[in-house]
Amino acid sequence: MEMQILFPASWVFTAASVCGLISMGILAVMETRGIHLKYSKFFNVSSPTSFKVASRVGMFMFYAPSFFVSFASFWIFPHGDFRFLLLKSATTIHFFKRLLEVLFVHKFSGEMGLDTMIIVMVLYFTHTSAMIYTQLLTQGLPEPPIDLKYPGIVLFLIGISGNFYHHFLLSKLRAKGVKDYKIPRGGLFELVVCPHYLFEIIEFLGIGMISQTLYSFCAALGSAFYLMGRSHVTRRWYLSKFDDFPKHVKALIPYVF
Repeated sequence: MEMQILFPASWVFTAASVCGLISMGILAVMETRGIHLKYSKFFNVSSPTSFKVASRVGMFMFYAPSFFVSFASFWIFPHGDFRFLLLKSATTIHFFKRLLEVLFVHKFSGEMGLDTMIIVMVLYFTHTSAMIYTQLLTQGLPEPPIDLKYPGIVLFLIGISGNFYHHFLLSKLRAKGVKDYKIPRGGLFELVVCPHYLFEIIEFLGIGMISQTLYSFCAALGSAFYLMGRSHVTRRWYLSKFDDFPKHVKALIPYVF
């Protein structure tokens, strides 16, 4: 099956793919054990931090380097097949959207740890750069017998649209200058506490299907592991803060998890 849906990978990138997957799995386990990346609701929960940045600055820096490397890849690697063009376009659109959300959609009221900003920024930048480079290495290779790029485009569009919609709903919960959290309502918030994470996973899966490299699929799976852990503790946080939080609302997958 691997040979049918994936481009062949060198042992170096196979090892990098597995290491990336394991690292994201470790972060997911740490989240469930109370060792959080210090942003949003979990800033300063697990341990105090001396070095802080404004949340808007930190979130912007999460995504800016990955956007610039994605955008620059059109000039650094101007040639390539349609799949390569799709991958570069998908990563550029994803991070450009995230930057616009940071600037114009999200409501911020706090800070985040500088260490968290650096960790997330480096992870995003490393994964994005590696995805683009591994795709470059597939140029000239025979296409996998099972072509997933068109279903991948559909999943990417569904994921990015659903993610934006639920980010927009979250932004409407809090007036400017208000720091209190509220129970999210509307859309899939009626069924899960983190539908924006669910759609982000769908989006990353779409990118993996567009790419059809082992590294891209491992990056998507690793992101899913981490977001599952983060959504689990987010639901637990809401249950601890709101007595009227609906018990039927799951963490990530409606009716399941």
